[in-house]
Amino acid sequence: MRSEAYSAIENYLSSKASTQAKRLKADIGKNNQSLVLSMDDHEEVADEFNGVKLWWAYGKHISKSQSTISFHHPMSDEKRYYKLTFHKSNRDLILGRYLSHVLKEGKAIKVKNRQRKLYTNSGAYWSHVVFEHPATFQTLAMDPKEKEMIIDDLITFSKAGEFYARIGRAWKRGYLLYGPPGTGKSTMIAAMANFLGYDLYDLELTAVKDNTELRKLLIETSSKSIIVIEDIDCSLDLTGQRRKKKEEVEEKDQRQKQQGMQEREVKSSQVTLSGLLNFIDGLWSACGGERLIVFTTNYVEKLDPALVRKRRMDKHIELSYCGYEAFKLLARNYLNIESHNLFGRICELLKETKITPAEVAEHLMPKNAFRDA
Repeated sequence: MRSEAYSAIENYLSSKASTQAKRLKADIGKNNQSLVLSMDDHEEVADEFNGVKLWWAYGKHISKSQSTISFHHPMSDEKRYYKLTFHKSNRDLILGRYLSHVLKEGKAIKVKNRQRKLYTNSGAYWSHVVFEHPATFQTLAMDPKEKEMIIDDLITFSKAGEFYARIGRAWKRGYLLYGPPGTGKSTMIAAMANFLGYDLYDLELTAVKDNTELRKLLIETSSKSIIVIEDIDCSLDLTGQRRKKKEEVEEKDQRQKQQGMQEREVKSSQVTLSGLLNFIDGLWSACGGERLIVFTTNYVEKLDPALVRKRRMDKHIELSYCGYEAFKLLARNYLNIESHNLFGRICELLKETKITPAEVAEHLMPKNAFRDA
């Protein structure tokens, strides 16, 4: 396996190598659209930390080993390394704070430059594709003040690792996005992932057999990720408000016995509300860090209060019908115009008519491939 420390140092030195090294190596970067430069063999670059100067040199050691099958060519065992040189009086500083700084910065660069992934589950297993959704907060059609508030919240969360550790809470945050269909809930999630540089895990609850499978899926998610359950009100029988009257519970149980017998015979177990709650904020939710858990729903009133209370879903965000500010942004995105003599009339009509951003966008789409309107 490749050393994680080696990779972190390589990332950390990439910018210094491109400006200092006489000879460079180039590899294809993410999306196959850019080159990643690094030091060539036996090159050296300088660095400075707290006024102390030091030097990194890149080298490799090759040992040849003869294959046991005679018609094969000799195999080369190549070991690459970085050598760090500094004055012995600075030993404590370098081996302590400096190397910690290098590893931290190198890992941050790796996350920033990585190719993000979109995961989905089939039963208890994740599979993924490259995540290439173009949505950003700049192109998201919603109230500018609300958008700025969300951006500030995400920035605060992403930098709050030490704070969460100090207060003894898992480094995670819950978002509930609700509103009519077509108001941009999925686009909001894509914009959040692009803004933070997080991977996305799209969890399909109906494909999970039981709470054990749900826990297994959670353990396998990575840090710096967004775990999404879309249309939570449609995911199994988890989200209806718990009935308080005994006769209503008995009536529901009787109806399930009559209508769901065959389903229970096929499926012996299923995810429960308590299992989902433990997934959100129980002990197992602390596996890994820096994760957002996002629920979406078209009908917030259908959700069980236990599912969306504070500290489970910390942020409740309503995505509603298209307002004037959102319309102007859509007009700029789709038609590349900042103003028009019809904007005043449209502003008045939007106050009278409930129309979603998705419906507005459909009207703004080019009518054919050769003209813009």
